[in-house]
Amino acid sequence: MKFYRIYIELTNVCGLSCSFCPTKELPSKEMDLDFFESVVKQAKVYTNEIACHVVGDPLTLSNLSDYLDILHKHGLKAMLTTSGYFLKKHSYDTLFHPCVKQINISLNSFNKNDTSITFEQYINPVLALCQAKLAREEDLFINLRVWNLDEMMSERTFNETLFEKISSTFDTKLNLENIYDERPKSIRLASKVLVHFDNYFEWPSLNNKNYGDGTCQGLQSHVAILASGKVVPCCLDCDGIIELGDLHEYTLNEILTSNRAVNMLEGFKEGKAIEELCQKCSYKDRFNT
Repeated sequence: MKFYRIYIELTNVCGLSCSFCPTKELPSKEMDLDFFESVVKQAKVYTNEIACHVVGDPLTLSNLSDYLDILHKHGLKAMLTTSGYFLKKHSYDTLFHPCVKQINISLNSFNKNDTSITFEQYINPVLALCQAKLAREEDLFINLRVWNLDEMMSERTFNETLFEKISSTFDTKLNLENIYDERPKSIRLASKVLVHFDNYFEWPSLNNKNYGDGTCQGLQSHVAILASGKVVPCCLDCDGIIELGDLHEYTLNEILTSNRAVNMLEGFKEGKAIEELCQKCSYKDRFNT
């Protein structure tokens, strides 16, 4: 069994309260370094890439570089996903650590929070990071996420301001109407700096309506490990509803070969959602069209 990546949640604290994210049900937790390394030693058997989040923001951690050092020590690449609010907590040497393959920055987090900082105070460090990456000729990707194009939660006014700011920084014009009409997946701004577009998505919940069967990438392309050590089948199960096992009690191999995990995986291969949470997840529709 091999995965494209494994999600390891360094912390479940994101430092914000975005209206498009679920309310965190689990107590705040940070994965300690010793346990993290024990998880990494097991994870590297299954993947070459670690995404350092599930619902928390790894940049909230002041000692992020220590986690990255461990990943580098074990020959793994890291993906950092952040709101962008905590970039200033870290030096460029940390953010451009040799193990970091990609930084994803969710730009639509700015206008979905009650915050005292201005748009300029938020966006300038994000764009400065992009410019530093280019000036230092760093090899990693920076992916600026604008996942708010759906009409139901239209963000045209915010996006117009955002696109103008990005266009003035890079030699690429982001035309608001063209983007809404053509719906590109991404636009290249500079070498390995892209802006990525998508719609908001509904987080899976037992309170959602039943969407029925279908396949999913959970347990096929990836698996996730929460800060508590609990293993879940996908990166959207942030509250551990489908707990496959706890790495404090079992090995990753034992968990991935458990009856519950095997039944889920076999079900997905046949287009069946075995678990109730999977039946009430609309995200899997993206894999069933």
